[in-house]
Amino acid sequence: MSQKISLLDCTLRDGGYVNDWKFDHDNMVSIFERVVDAGTDIIEIGFLDERRPFDFNRSIMPDTDSAGKIYGDLDRKNTKVFGMIDYGTCGLDHIKPCSESFLDGIRVIFKKHLREEALQFCEELKKLGYIVFAQLVSVTAYTDEELIDLCNIANRRKPDAVSMVDTYGLTHQNDLRHILEILDKNLNEDIAIGYHGHNNFQMGYANCQTVLAYSKETQRDLLVDGTLYGMGKSAGNAPIELIAMHMNNEYGKDYQLSQYLEAIDANIMQFYQPATWGYSLFFFIAASNDCHPDYVKQLTNKHTLSIKQMNELLGKLQGEKKLLYDKEYMEKLYVEYQDKDINDESSIRALSEKLKGKTILVTGPGMTMETESSRISDFVMERRPVIISINRAMNMFNPDYIFLTNNKRYIQVATYLSTKKIPVIATSNLTPTDKPFEYVVNISELLDRSSEYADNSLMMLLKVLIRSGVKEVNLAGFDGYSGQDANYLDEGKEYDFAKKKADYLNSYMSGFIRSHRGDIKVKFLTSTRYDIT
Repeated sequence: MSQKISLLDCTLRDGGYVNDWKFDHDNMVSIFERVVDAGTDIIEIGFLDERRPFDFNRSIMPDTDSAGKIYGDLDRKNTKVFGMIDYGTCGLDHIKPCSESFLDGIRVIFKKHLREEALQFCEELKKLGYIVFAQLVSVTAYTDEELIDLCNIANRRKPDAVSMVDTYGLTHQNDLRHILEILDKNLNEDIAIGYHGHNNFQMGYANCQTVLAYSKETQRDLLVDGTLYGMGKSAGNAPIELIAMHMNNEYGKDYQLSQYLEAIDANIMQFYQPATWGYSLFFFIAASNDCHPDYVKQLTNKHTLSIKQMNELLGKLQGEKKLLYDKEYMEKLYVEYQDKDINDESSIRALSEKLKGKTILVTGPGMTMETESSRISDFVMERRPVIISINRAMNMFNPDYIFLTNNKRYIQVATYLSTKKIPVIATSNLTPTDKPFEYVVNISELLDRSSEYADNSLMMLLKVLIRSGVKEVNLAGFDGYSGQDANYLDEGKEYDFAKKKADYLNSYMSGFIRSHRGDIKVKFLTSTRYDIT
């Protein structure tokens, strides 16, 4: 047979993860025409998803008729036009026969546990006259045996292509070749093999070269995906302009690079600045731990872990859990990881002696540290309290102690601690950099496992003070949380979840203080949203 190597552009589909597929009609038309004029073999114009209403300005459509409404007047020239279905989101009743559709083909993306049903769906689409590609989500999650089973199913159902989808950008060339060789050996020879990569490891372009180079070892048709400027989900995709340049130079193709570059300049760059897809530390961490990026997002949003600790925690993910995100599972691992038992009786006794009979002022991160600073100053001048700062170094009111509960905050105050020599009260999950902490308290006794946020720092310090025999404490800068306004004096240190969970956080802390009023009397020097009456 005569071998073909093809280039597929999926900007309007995969790029849509960046802007919720709202490219606006003029941009969609311009991208389509530029990609077609470049001589691209296949253009994927968006998702078919019956859950989404028709929108002239979005490249996500409820049915095949919608594709014609948006793109039907455009000249496709020699380019094949495809849509994509995430299996289960668009039924056959929303798919007209190919002879009545603007689409030439449909790609069906599916997770491995759905491979039997999804490939049967592919067969039904073929009966409607479409060119059909089967897209293997998270191909790195397949064992060799599962890949062979997939090939056997595909040989019965006969999609036109089977594509490796490196959803989380995990593959390097050796891994990719191994998967490629299994597919090549076990698929019928008339089924093409494709590759769709992401750039968590900056390997998308290099892996496309690996797939294309394999054309010298097989007579099978091969195709590779790209998007304009790498626009796409998470770390982005292989840039189509680079792949096209490589295919022109090495495989005698004649793609018009200037058309891609014009589309990038006129249609794509306006979306880049708000979103900024592409290689990043965030997606590198996910890929290096072979895990779903949402695990990294969940841990990053806590602002409590160093990169080393995050990697240690992600390393505890096992089996299917790695790539099938489970928020509750990770939360359990996080609490277990933080839960480090020590004998802290000596630290508690020492704190009891230091704080006995003293007026205690605990300072927090709120805006009132500045807006009501005169009130705090008057209190400090009059009462000469022992000042304990939580997770931050205060310049206006120099603390006598700093209470630290997470490594991220520890790193942020490390320089201040080394110059000021301020004693640290640290929870047992922290690791000191040079010298031991003056006081270490057992975090397992401080965590509230019934709370959505088990390691609330104010709650934990109040527990420490109660154990140390403190009967009364004054609070400044604990303003509570607003869903709209800035909550922290230093906005860069505000937790990402604070505004979304403002009501919950306020209710939780108010309830905690009320429930412990018999153990410790809490007075607020500054305005607060906490209700302790």
